Amino acid sequence: MQRGWGRRGGQQPEPPSADDAAAWIGGRLPDEWFIEPPTVTVDRDEIVIVGTIPPPEVAEGATDAERAAAEQGRISRFREDTRDARIGIAQQIEHKYQRSASWGTTCGGSTELFTTQSVPVMTRLRQPERTVLDTLVDSGVARSRSDALAWCVRLVGEHAESWLDELRDAMSGVDRLRRQGPDLS
Repeated sequence: MQRGWGRRGGQQPEPPSADDAAAWIGGRLPDEWFIEPPTVTVDRDEIVIVGTIPPPEVAEGATDAERAAAEQGRISRFREDTRDARIGIAQQIEHKYQRSASWGTTCGGSTELFTTQSVPVMTRLRQPERTVLDTLVDSGVARSRSDALAWCVRLVGEHAESWLDELRDAMSGVDRLRRQGPDLS
């Protein structure tokens, strides 16, 4: 039996595609919630939706601390006022995409994530860190998230992000070539 190193080798089933998640979520959200389209970030475990709400008016000459406090108050109000609706939308997202849905809000210079996942991978990692590990597993550089984490710890350096971008580009090229090749089934 031949085993692949990446998920394409059959180690873990993939959730359904979420390529249309940002569009679906943008269409599903109430228009009055955010002042611009939300940022939707997807990995195989979680979909994080972060929307921008209008900043509060503050007195002229307000300090940075006062401005930040007003923004936190506005975020808190949004979180409370939309809780039931966000839960309902999250349930729809979770059913459609088979991933947890998490929320956050940006107001002025403040951003707060409300309900993000912390997925066990030797330690608890947020979505940006899990994406790094999944890229290494998908490409075959590592056999598992645990191996990928150990690999990352050894190779953390100044140019890690540019290298991962190059790796993702190369993987896209390989996927494109696979689609263009003969159908062997």
